[in-house]
Formats: sequence, structure tokens, C-alpha cells
Amino acid sequence: MKNFRSVALLTAALALAAVSAQAQIKLPGLGTIKLPSTTKTTTGGSVTQQEAAMGLKEALTQGISKGADQASKQDGFYLNSLIRIPFPPDAQRVATTLRSIGLGSEVDKFELALNRGAEQAAIKAKPIFISAIKSLSFSDVWNILTGQKDAATQYLKRTTTTQLVTAFSPIMQQALDQTSATKYYTGLVTRYNQIPLVKKANPNLNEYATGKAVDGLFTLIAQEEANIRENPVARTTELLKKVFGSKKS
Repeated sequence: MKNFRSVALLTAALALAAVSAQAQIKLPGLGTIKLPSTTKTTTGGSVTQQEAAMGLKEALTQGISKGADQASKQDGFYLNSLIRIPFPPDAQRVATTLRSIGLGSEVDKFELALNRGAEQAAIKAKPIFISAIKSLSFSDVWNILTGQKDAATQYLKRTTTTQLVTAFSPIMQQALDQTSATKYYTGLVTRYNQIPLVKKANPNLNEYATGKAVDGLFTLIAQEEANIRENPVARTTELLKKVFGSKKS
């Protein structure tokens, strides 16, 4: 099974062989590879720079689509222990205190509604991610191919987080209102603040939910990136199979 690093070696070899369309080179674990032109996509078994870039973008688009679709399904957040959004840490004492006085079911209703809000908002992230993928330069592609197993995810974090948070905030507020999370939260904090001698609490729910939803999406995308790097079954198109599973000549 060949991974991203094998593709990177191929890509480097292609760049070095640009002066000779029929050059050959031996790569560790891949045998002797006939190197095609670096400016045209071939129909044979070799991989060109263009195909490597297209394959990476296709892989990222596939991973993002799957991650966003998974997160936006019912229980996509709520029943996934990796990304489930809990009661805000800054107000954890609110949840603990309310549970101790018999209001645990109200806390549970809020947490369910909070995660439902994230699920509703998740699908809106896909166009933002795809736009970032389309703008990848060859330098970006090279850095991702030769980087760590989550290099693509880290690239997307650097280039889309601010935009995602800005875009997500109004979407998340609408989702929190529709799922009654805002109402539940306001009621819980109001009850808590009425308890004698407690330190008043009222963290920004939208800011918290938006941040956690974005973090959850990146977690799912990282999983899909690792899957495509390592698992041949995850390569669902001919280009992905060619780029990420290059055969020996």
C-alpha cells in the first residue's frame, strides 16, 4: 500500500525528469518508474505533477464532503464521543449544581439541543473548505504531500478557521434558536444565578458552540485524510487509485 510519501517521491522525481519525458528512476519500494512529461496527464501507470495535484485536491474534497455530511446527520455530533459538545466548561459549575438539585434532565436537554445546533450548521462549512482547496498552489500541494499525516487538515485550519468562525456565528445562532438550545441555556443560567451565594455565570453560548463545531469538523476531516492516505478502499475514483496507489512499472 502506497501512501502520500510515495506520491511525494514520485512528484519529486517527475520534477527532476522534466528535461527527459522518457527518463527512468528507481524509487525505494516502487521499482523502476518510467517518468512521463510533467505537463500532461498520462493514461498509463505513472503519475504526473498535474495528476498528483489533482489527486490531492480530489482527496481533500472527498474527505471534507464526507466529514461535513457525517457531522450534519442527526447525532453526528451528539453520539460521536470525539466531537460531542458538552456543557460549556466556563459554566460547568452551573451543570454540576443543577444536577445536584434534581435538574439533570434539563441539563441533558440543553446539551442535546446544543449538538443539534452544531449538526444543522455543519453542512454550511463545505463550500468554504472547497474554496480553500481550489486555491491550493503547487507549493501547497508539495508541502502537504511531504508533510505529516494531518498536513492537509492543518493547512485548512490555517487558511479557513477565521472565515469559518465568521460564517458560522450567525448560522450557529439561528440553529441554537431553532433547536431551543438558547432557551434552555438561558433558563438554566437564570435558575443557577438565583441560587443564594453562587458566583454568577453567563458565558457566550454562540462563541462556545461555534468554536466547538469548527473544531469538530476539523477532527472529522483529519480522520478522512488519514483514511485516504492509508486505506486503498477509501480511494473511490480512478484518479485517487492512481495517485495514491501508484503501481510499479
